[in-house]
Amino acid sequence: MEQKDNNTFRYTYSAREQEELKRIRRNYLPPEENKMDYLRRLDAGVYRKATTVSLVVGILGALLLGIGMCGVMVFSPAWFIPGIIIGIVSIVLVAVAYPVYQHVLQKERKKIAPEVLRLTEELMK
Repeated sequence: MEQKDNNTFRYTYSAREQEELKRIRRNYLPPEENKMDYLRRLDAGVYRKATTVSLVVGILGALLLGIGMCGVMVFSPAWFIPGIIIGIVSIVLVAVAYPVYQHVLQKERKKIAPEVLRLTEELMK
């Protein structure tokens, strides 16, 4: 008759090591997105888009202001009047950057409002 060797060694990790193993394992699993993470991502997307658009408008205005100043102070006298006009337009662009931010923010909020309200209702239950 054949005898099986029942003298096997088994090692169990401590609770702290188990938590570390789980944490390392989570790094290699595909990410799971819950409803709260999705809601946060939707909300952040609204602010990100509004910020990006207003920054583009403001930076464009500031760059044009530099061109207008160069036209007035450095270039030939033929650039004096166009430099002033470019400067005025650029000041308007810089001044409009914040209202553009507000407008885009409101527009994006209206667009995702039904989804956000549905998610918040589900999460509040």
